[in-house]
Amino acid sequence: MPPGQAKYVTCVSGAVLDVVVDLRTGSPTFKRWEALRLDDVGHAAVYLSEGLGHAFMALTESASMVYLCSTPHAPEREHGVHPLDPELALPWPAGIEPVLSEKDAAAPTLAEALASGRLPG
Repeated sequence: MPPGQAKYVTCVSGAVLDVVVDLRTGSPTFKRWEALRLDDVGHAAVYLSEGLGHAFMALTESASMVYLCSTPHAPEREHGVHPLDPELALPWPAGIEPVLSEKDAAAPTLAEALASGRLPG
């Protein structure tokens, strides 16, 4: 499996619900997640080590995120899991209809990603 990518993420405009999920098979925290609000008021940021999944939902009409990455962007090395997969049960806010990118909408479920060997160990 190709090397992963670590990220440092913040929201510089607006607000997002940011979710980090452990996708490392064999990890004691596999499938567990943490959610936090990132916004242009508190200026919090989150560090994601290699093997952690990341998703976010805008909570304001517009929001801008900034990523500092450990390696250059390489779409062919990316792994994805569908952010609305019920098995993950990520804490998306009620009353907000998710708008998914084409990439996220086409992402496999956790079970499919596991069966195909796409998740990091």
